[in-house]
Amino acid sequence: MTHLFYWILFYLDSVFVPGQTNPISFKHKLFFFLVMVSQIHIDPGFFSFPSKLYLILQCWCLFRFDPRAFRWAQAMRFAIEEINKNQNLLPNFTLGYKIYDSCATHVAAQRAVLGVLNGPEETQNAMCFAAAPLLAVIGDSGSSQSVVASNTLACMTLMVFYFSTCSCLSDRKQYPTFFRVVPSDDFQVKAIAQLLQRFGWKWVGIVTEDDDYGRYALQGLLREFRNIGVCLAYYEMIPKVYDQKRIHEILRVMKQSTAKVVINFAGEGELYPLLKEYMDLNITGIQWIASEAWVTASVLASSYPFMVGTIGFAIRQGKVPGLKNYLLTLWAHSGYLNTSNLRVTYNVYKAVYAIAHSLHNLINCEPGREPFQNSSCKYIRWHCTPGSRKAVRRGEPLCCFDCVPCDDGKISNQTGVFRYTLSPSPLYCTPCPEDYWSNTARTECIPKAVEFLTHDAMGLTLTVISVVGACLTAAILLVFIRHRNTPIVRVNNSELSFFILLSLILCFLCALLFIGEPTVWSCMLRHTAFSITFSLCISCILGKTLVVLAAFTATRPGNNIMKWLGPKQQRVIIFACTLVQVLICSMWLIAAPPFPFKNTQYSRSKIILECSVGSDWAFWSVLGYIGLLACLCFVLAFLARKLPGNFNEAKYITFSILIFCAVWLAFIPAYVSSPGKFTVAVEIFAILASSFGLLLCLFAPKSYIILLKPQKNTKQHLMGKVIK
Repeated sequence: MTHLFYWILFYLDSVFVPGQTNPISFKHKLFFFLVMVSQIHIDPGFFSFPSKLYLILQCWCLFRFDPRAFRWAQAMRFAIEEINKNQNLLPNFTLGYKIYDSCATHVAAQRAVLGVLNGPEETQNAMCFAAAPLLAVIGDSGSSQSVVASNTLACMTLMVFYFSTCSCLSDRKQYPTFFRVVPSDDFQVKAIAQLLQRFGWKWVGIVTEDDDYGRYALQGLLREFRNIGVCLAYYEMIPKVYDQKRIHEILRVMKQSTAKVVINFAGEGELYPLLKEYMDLNITGIQWIASEAWVTASVLASSYPFMVGTIGFAIRQGKVPGLKNYLLTLWAHSGYLNTSNLRVTYNVYKAVYAIAHSLHNLINCEPGREPFQNSSCKYIRWHCTPGSRKAVRRGEPLCCFDCVPCDDGKISNQTGVFRYTLSPSPLYCTPCPEDYWSNTARTECIPKAVEFLTHDAMGLTLTVISVVGACLTAAILLVFIRHRNTPIVRVNNSELSFFILLSLILCFLCALLFIGEPTVWSCMLRHTAFSITFSLCISCILGKTLVVLAAFTATRPGNNIMKWLGPKQQRVIIFACTLVQVLICSMWLIAAPPFPFKNTQYSRSKIILECSVGSDWAFWSVLGYIGLLACLCFVLAFLARKLPGNFNEAKYITFSILIFCAVWLAFIPAYVSSPGKFTVAVEIFAILASSFGLLLCLFAPKSYIILLKPQKNTKQHLMGKVIK
């Protein structure tokens, strides 16, 4: 009952308007409602109905009247009137009640639950009338109907059940406000397993009703059977809607089976049609083990001698003084007046008093003093602040919880407590939409920060380096144009040198396309411009390497290879090598072009704007082709590195291509592993580093001679080794 104390205290704090400054006062006469949901009408189970007709019967409770269930409802009335007359229990309080009939069906149970939410006032069409505060709900007797009620009312009000034994209702996370004054079926299942062990019954059958009560009992029995070594011969389920053919199938299995011990978990209403057919077919010789739902029911008396020897576990019997005289004042009905075996009726009586005593203990709480032992009241948190959620402490009442901050990307913006609810603070935080993230307080979702390589410190640095590289290359080009008639420029194939310098200017400038917010056009231009300009540059270097290698090979007698490497042929080689890359890029843009992409997977707190390559195969093909040209150029330059003459630049080409290949080999793992905008920065760095490597290795020595050592810019110096 201690857990129920906490919930009553928690609930009463929530039925007042949030923000009210006046303390709760119990000095005045207060009125609280108790609601009972019970199956006063039950399906007799003797007739089969079409589905639509049966639905109508369910909705309007056109079933047989159940005097026993009606006695349960009157027991609640008796307990409430007894409490209202008791001056020592709940003084200055009056308890009211309202009774709903669930008709032992899910549909009617749901209708009753909606009636609970409507409030105490009776209206003509009040399926959605304004909800009114109530103290607790008592009921239902059926476990399946209780599941329906608990799913709807779990966060609305307290529920105390007097006959719902299904173990599924023990889940405190799913049913936090569920209480009962009857043991769970987990205990009954363990007791039945011990009973089987005691009598040595190892071969049994199971028959249950087809609902939560029967299915969870079956699961529990199978779990216990594995522990004690009992084997299952068969299991059958009694349909909720009467089906004579199905009933006969179940009885045929029971009769033909060699297992003569049958465990039955079913309500009295579901079992009676089966027992009637069982007796009509004159089946005997079966040992029945009954569940608490019918082991003490009157159906056993009418089934003699077919059910002789039936054993089971019953709910503890109790006495309710004065109940029989109270019933006599209402209706003198034989089935209704039977108070000799008060089991479920006594549970109803206990449920009402459990709620009343919990409320009474709360009322007696004096300011500054705690109503609970061991100073446990101070551990109660009435609600969590926005940005946090409730975390129930293991092994403690549900009202004792910790407030845990919401995780990143989740919010809780509920403030204070809510009227008519027992869950003022959420158990779970709400995730933000994909393009939003939680603020630091975890109270609202704000748009995620968008990240791309822009003109910040890093982007500005790369921009300056790119522009400086392009200007430096342009300056060297101007120097070479001005000194184009000098020996050092002429002997090194001035036309190819000009092409290389122009392509290097484009290489430096194409790095600028990678800076800024990605768009459809910028994404397509980035990779295509980079790949074509670098292919042009490496093709020119390849042409120069071929010319150097062929020039010294042509000095051998009878070798006329130079006629195949004239200026026109060199242009054709450069054009052909570059054209291949142009074709690859064209197919890439047609088949699967690069496009702007919002990457929300790498970092949950921000959106990374990047250019998706569209086709990985095309992207790596472009890089692979540039690498192929570079490797071919490196091999030819390496073969020509020891040729005579000071003007032999094969060794410079070797070093430049070596640096180029090293940069791009290091680029691959760095590109794959770099996060966010650093991926783009790595690609820009590779472009700039390889461009500077080519520029400095190929043209720095010549520029040094042209500008600082003009005395060496002579044919004699360049041919020095040959003259010697």
